Amino acid sequence: MDDERVWAFEESLWTVTPEHYRDSIDEHCLMALPSEPHLLEGRAAMDAVIHTPRWTNVALTARHVARPQEGIIVVAYTAHAERAHPEHGGAQPYLAYCTSTYRRLEHEVWKVIQHSQTPPLVSGQA
Repeated sequence: MDDERVWAFEESLWTVTPEHYRDSIDEHCLMALPSEPHLLEGRAAMDAVIHTPRWTNVALTARHVARPQEGIIVVAYTAHAERAHPEHGGAQPYLAYCTSTYRRLEHEVWKVIQHSQTPPLVSGQA
């Protein structure tokens, strides 16, 4: 998968339908997210994301791609995202430093096996 396709795929995971998301995540995926319960795996990881409101806008900056071996792609980036606020409808901004790891299952079929999101630390937070 070339870099352009990697970034299009990663962006789609933020904004597309739950069905596309479900099809893109490996059943053994591990995730570290900034909300409870923070560490998720497999079906729980998939369900946690599927049941949250989709992002309406996302920009991925500071992009890095590594290919440590055949059939593995690792990306790291900064996500700037927005979605409608559930209570007042205005834009709810979000910033996080993210990583994802993809595994190729067969020709042109890739699945996410790891994803993490780390929001910037607030001063005084441990």
